[in-house]
Amino acid sequence: MTVTLKPDLEEELKARAEAEGLSTEEFVNRELGKLVASAPSSSELDPEERARLWREFIESHAVDGPPLSDYAVSRESIYSREDEML
Repeated sequence: MTVTLKPDLEEELKARAEAEGLSTEEFVNRELGKLVASAPSSSELDPEERARLWREFIESHAVDGPPLSDYAVSRESIYSREDEML
């Protein structure tokens, strides 16, 4: 895997790795391993917690626009005569 980092972040990671006597790759792998190990996977969450998180996600992406018209969701608006000719 190749990851492109912002220059300032890359320099910070290099400096921290050097301070611990590690290569940048070793340092980043170690730190990412810690991050993954400390984060609960979705399979470890109980159903209520997963549902709560899902509701929060849905609410944070709500659309306040007007509803679509009947024509906008009709077959006629989706398929054109050109599609019938194919």
